[in-house]
Amino acid sequence: MSEENKGRTPAREKKQALFHQKKNGYDRLPAGERQAMDDYCAGYKTFLDEGKIERECVTYAVALAEAEGFRPLVPGEALSAGDKVYVNNRGKSLFLAVIGTEPLDRGAVIGAAHIDSPRLDLKQNPLYEDRELAYLKTHYYGGIKKYQWTTIPLALHGLVVLQSGETVSIRIGEAPGDPQFTVGDLLPHLAADQAKKTMGDIVSAEQLNVFIGSRPFSQDEESDRVKLTILDLLHEKYGMVEEDFLSAELMAVPAVKAVDIGLDRSAIGAYGQDDRVCSYACLKALLDLEGTPARTAVCVLADKEEIGSVGVTGMQSAAFDFFMEDLCRGQGVEPRRCYEKAFCLSADVTAAYDPNFGEAYEARNSAFFNYGVCISKYTGARGKSGASDASAELVGKVRRVFAGAGVVWQLAELGKTDQGGGGTVAAYLANRNIDTIDAGVPVLSMHAPFETTAKLDCYMTYKAMKALYENREEG
Repeated sequence: MSEENKGRTPAREKKQALFHQKKNGYDRLPAGERQAMDDYCAGYKTFLDEGKIERECVTYAVALAEAEGFRPLVPGEALSAGDKVYVNNRGKSLFLAVIGTEPLDRGAVIGAAHIDSPRLDLKQNPLYEDRELAYLKTHYYGGIKKYQWTTIPLALHGLVVLQSGETVSIRIGEAPGDPQFTVGDLLPHLAADQAKKTMGDIVSAEQLNVFIGSRPFSQDEESDRVKLTILDLLHEKYGMVEEDFLSAELMAVPAVKAVDIGLDRSAIGAYGQDDRVCSYACLKALLDLEGTPARTAVCVLADKEEIGSVGVTGMQSAAFDFFMEDLCRGQGVEPRRCYEKAFCLSADVTAAYDPNFGEAYEARNSAFFNYGVCISKYTGARGKSGASDASAELVGKVRRVFAGAGVVWQLAELGKTDQGGGGTVAAYLANRNIDTIDAGVPVLSMHAPFETTAKLDCYMTYKAMKALYENREEG
């Protein structure tokens, strides 16, 4: 028997031909692509550090786009193949497009992701003093485990609109030498009663108060001397008085930087990877398009997904429709004709299988580290509540595109059926009569202040989005 035929049996050949063979992405990654993967992830880590909140993401994304020739869209202007345009929606969401060679009544390819992440928003009257310690009251944003936000270094980000109308940006805790902040917890010596509580009650929402200072102002016998010190510092640097908190959007976010995780540096650890890991993939894929795509390529960086995609900057807003209408009218096309032939990849993360908590997952239908971008035919909770549930035809199309572009991919659900679930922006795109499917990066410790992703999966999500933008298959 020749060496070539050794080990071959009819059963083995049948298995190779018929079974779905799952394989680690590193066994499928061409050697020449490893450097490209590392280079891509280096840029992604910079994006994470520069964009801790949605406003910063938009500012950074616009700078990257303009460096690649994008310009603000002028409503009513005629658009030609190769034009690169964007609309900045109130500084908190962003729409970008590269006009394709085919007219928009042939549809568009849309990558939609979100740039908001769970955090601690400051209340409108946040600053107070108690027993000569100064704190900021917070209202948590998005789904969090409240106890995870205690005893970690925090930074303050956002903006303040002063009484004069002047807008002041705030970013404290990120630069070398900056002060940082924290939320306290009870020491174990005194935590006997706390230990009896359920996980959700260990720390209450009203205990998520950010410690901001303790130095009294002068030696006067006045009350609230520590609070006065804080206000004096804010006034000196930013021109703020206490009333200006009423017209502020300030938030406490983890002060950690994006870092490599593991001795092999195979993973990335950072705050806000849900969903900036997919946002960056959609954006970078659009910016890196070589030549003019066949169908118009659109990137949506949306706000408010973590609280239901509501408001003027969320995916349910008509702002997206107005953007698409302006693109279509530039070619004399009815937007609904574009929508009915459009395709959208709702680029959002999924849960990576964690063997430390294997009881929450159904392993046959879970996403794994280093197995590539994860397609999710549906999301939702329990009986698919809130899901758009992509068609078999749509899944088949995505499979073909990924296979042709050498994209490493997997298909999975988010945990056991009755364990919980989650949603994305997919349903809001599908509601517009746009064929939509979810796909994104598997994440460990999703919604924690520090999340972990595999570099291979990050890179494959970028490669997947670029392949879809460049695909010339109809429908």
